[in-house]
Amino acid sequence: MEFDPAEADLSLASLFTGWALADEIQRRLGADGFEDARFADGVVFQHLVSGPVTISTLAERLGVTQQAGSKSVVDLEKRGYLSRAQDPADARARQVVLTARGDAVIAAARKHRAALDAELRQALGDDRVEAARTLLVDTINLLGASPSLRARAVRPPR
Repeated sequence: MEFDPAEADLSLASLFTGWALADEIQRRLGADGFEDARFADGVVFQHLVSGPVTISTLAERLGVTQQAGSKSVVDLEKRGYLSRAQDPADARARQVVLTARGDAVIAAARKHRAALDAELRQALGDDRVEAARTLLVDTINLLGASPSLRARAVRPPR
């Protein structure tokens, strides 16, 4: 039996829209040479855009064990998005820092999100896109999710 997206409730419609938008951003990033970038990488990057942090701090912010945080860092290091450096305040600690490639993928994703927003506004109209955006932001606030977004503590749903 086929599923008609027009029959989706707000929860599913917003989820599927988010997935479709994320897939489009990933496609565009791939065309820019970031084929290995994953949507989930942004969960780590959000904690590094303001500067380096230790692996233990990163793991704490991600809500995972230090071992799981280290595993994510190793993976992103292998793909060239992160590196580790000596912590100037503690010779025993290592900080995780975005590389030039990490900064570039973040900049590219921002550019593509802005372009996609402009394309949607062109195709669907400013009023409709702004009304949809406002509804979703109001829903975020109503459900109490705004503080974690403001703190860059976005986590996938459990």
